[in-house]
Amino acid sequence: MSVTETQVIEALRPVEDPELHKSIVDLGMVRRITISGASVDVLVALTVAGCPLKNEITNRVTGAVRALDGVEAVSLEFTTMTPEELTALRTSLHGDPASTAGSTQAHGHAEGRAIPFADPSSNTRVLLIASGKGGVGKSTVTVNLAIALARQGKRVALVDADVWGFSVPAMLGIDRPPTVLDDKMILPPEAHGVTCASIGFFVREDQPVVWRGPMLHKALEQFLTDFYWGDPDYLVVDMPPGTGDISLSLASFLPKSEAFIVTTPQPAAQRVAQRAGLMFKSDHINIPVRGVIENMSWFVGDDAKRYELFGRGGGEALAERLEVPLLGRIPLVSELREGGDTGLPITISDPESEASQVFTHLAEQIDGELAPRRRYNAALKII
Repeated sequence: MSVTETQVIEALRPVEDPELHKSIVDLGMVRRITISGASVDVLVALTVAGCPLKNEITNRVTGAVRALDGVEAVSLEFTTMTPEELTALRTSLHGDPASTAGSTQAHGHAEGRAIPFADPSSNTRVLLIASGKGGVGKSTVTVNLAIALARQGKRVALVDADVWGFSVPAMLGIDRPPTVLDDKMILPPEAHGVTCASIGFFVREDQPVVWRGPMLHKALEQFLTDFYWGDPDYLVVDMPPGTGDISLSLASFLPKSEAFIVTTPQPAAQRVAQRAGLMFKSDHINIPVRGVIENMSWFVGDDAKRYELFGRGGGEALAERLEVPLLGRIPLVSELREGGDTGLPITISDPESEASQVFTHLAEQIDGELAPRRRYNAALKII
């Protein structure tokens, strides 16, 4: 007995567009289903011509339909959405900037599209990964922590806000630009379960970013508003080192954030890192610091002994100064550095390594004991 069109549609309903993370049926991408005996032909409308993930869509659709009893062959054809269809899709997903614009106090900026992560109803936890100075491995920590959260089944977005020293796309192995829909909505590329926005998508690797504060402020705002993030469980932000304009801008854009400070064991690094922590804790910003992460804690030699190349005690001292827990100590291993250079982070290349296990533990702490607790009012309603 042949399958029915209804059965094919229901089989395709769980299939998501790999960039929009929504059902291709609900998005209106399934345009025609033709059944001839045990053969099924499906016509799918892509959002853009030359869709970079066309092969992935092909695999997902053919796999879902072929799993139906009675189906022996699946063929797939493609068309492209019209400009009018794209506009309607973009509006349904991303809204109309004119209708979502809000006040600076409510949404983080005065004009344009509202920042979704600043909305009180947003369920996304925003993690700001910061340091006092460069060279402590903050970006490496950010990328591997984001992947560790994704490996726990969380939807994770990552914003590379270190605009002068952008490195996240290369660390994730992302080598293609974002897809742009309707000239207004940007779809962040994804790798290892993490979607990403970075200034590195818009400037050459050898092109310095020589921008003043207002331009940086606007660029970060566009990362948060023009990119379509959906509804991730976590937005992880790779902050620039120090306490400059970008940190202040992000604090105003993302008032619901939580900060994590990265340092090395070196006392001098710890003293600089505390300035970043105290900035977040100041009355002017008032973003909670949730913990300290110590990187490059030790090196294990060929003789299996631990060598504390950068001293010891910096993480503990910083945690005590900021009155927060020391969440983890990450060993100095060459694979951690190599992963950043090759686009294959250690949490992917060697998930059972000592360093990867630290990142797994960090993710478990953040998602578990450090998760905000729900509060109940007198009427027993969750607030």
